[in-house]
Amino acid sequence: MDVKKILLVTACAVFESNGKVLLSHRPENRSHGGFWEFPGGKIEAGETPEEAIVRELFEELAIVVNPCSLIPLTFISHPYEKFHLLMPFFVCHYFEGIPQSCEGQKIQWVTLKDLQNYSILPADQPLISLLRNYSLHRRHLD
Repeated sequence: MDVKKILLVTACAVFESNGKVLLSHRPENRSHGGFWEFPGGKIEAGETPEEAIVRELFEELAIVVNPCSLIPLTFISHPYEKFHLLMPFFVCHYFEGIPQSCEGQKIQWVTLKDLQNYSILPADQPLISLLRNYSLHRRHLD
């Protein structure tokens, strides 16, 4: 049995008030280039997942998120060829600022219905149906 490196990252579905979610396009020159993903990144030593996603959202998108506004939704465990990804995944509806591409990546607001039309990273694919269900249940609570 091959022992793979564990990669601990965090990601977030950032929602606009109209229900669209923000996707980020991985540059072609990076690993898994060309895929769309939910914003996020590596959890650094000494950081909690919440601290990491708040930092990553600021670094990548120039938005400020209060950790109290993060909703923990699920945890992804996904094997890739060279590593095994572990990813706490959050939802965020409240943030300050207008998301912008700070690292040269393309970003786009997408309806949950249209997510299926994007080449989503393999680890993020199960999140599509999960986010649709989350959104349906959230509407019933509003």
